[in-house]
Amino acid sequence: MNRRLILSAFLVLCLSTGLLAQGKLRVYAAAFYNLENLWDTEDNPDNPGDDDFTPGGKYEWTQVKYEQKLQNVAKVISQLARDYCPAGPAIIGISEVENKKVLEDLVKTEPIASLGYRIVHFESPDHRGIDVAALYNPRLFTFVSARTYPFAKPDMPGYKTRDQLLVSGILAGEPFHMIVNHWPSRYGGSKSSPLREFAAGITRHIADSLHADNPQAKVIIVGDMNDDPDNKSCSQVLGAVKSIREVKPGGYYNATWKLFEQGIGSLCYQNRWNLFDQQIVSGNLIGKDRSTLKFWKSEVFNRPFLIQQEGKYKGYPLRTFSGTTFQNGYSDHLPTLTYFVKEL
Repeated sequence: MNRRLILSAFLVLCLSTGLLAQGKLRVYAAAFYNLENLWDTEDNPDNPGDDDFTPGGKYEWTQVKYEQKLQNVAKVISQLARDYCPAGPAIIGISEVENKKVLEDLVKTEPIASLGYRIVHFESPDHRGIDVAALYNPRLFTFVSARTYPFAKPDMPGYKTRDQLLVSGILAGEPFHMIVNHWPSRYGGSKSSPLREFAAGITRHIADSLHADNPQAKVIIVGDMNDDPDNKSCSQVLGAVKSIREVKPGGYYNATWKLFEQGIGSLCYQNRWNLFDQQIVSGNLIGKDRSTLKFWKSEVFNRPFLIQQEGKYKGYPLRTFSGTTFQNGYSDHLPTLTYFVKEL
């Protein structure tokens, strides 16, 4: 980025911050959080993927551990976006949950029980038995509808993974849509890339269809893509660009790409930070007209309590288990956030 662009971005940030300080703008937030295996303790005979997360399973997943996991996740959610949004995020995309029950237990857990989050969830055909979902604050986001889109690759009819979830509603008085993703894993190395590229094509189809129906609809694409912003699935198939100046009409801006370039990540593997948990916004959220909802900034929610402070994995996200040893952590992923502003 040249000096002129840096100065321009700095001036926009200063202007927005000044207007916020004067109380002339209201901030709204959307988030995404991979909860890393939020399972209940019951053995579902129709879901062999949950066998390890039972009291007699590999992880000795007891009610005490389950409730501690719920409290830890609730603690994280309760702190998201609070610097700018007293009520927290308006909507949160979620991945790696077993069923609706664990979400019902989560939203009843303090310190988020009083926020009154509502749940959007559908069962997915995933071979591991995990789903994507969303939580929303009805005081900030008016729910209208939701539906799922299956991963149906014609040459792989037996492949089962997470559906993509579309949540539609009203935010700040405007049509707003969140597409929640958890694309196929990197198991198998480079051979798995076509799976994520196919998933990216589904996401692009969903978003483009929303804009074909209503060009004014605001869209945010969130999720654990299992790819970084510069990988083909995101940069080419989905077409999410790195710079605001590159966004074309009907295009998409990857608000987490520049964070990734700065060495900021949402998960760490073999001492390398990746930014799989991405935040991508539609082009009509870009611009200086604050009379309508506009993108402000994105961040990875990285706080000291979420990070391993000692041992072999010092500096990594503090996860629930190290191997099969319960370490009372949060997740192997950090949450990501996007902020929007609108004039009062």
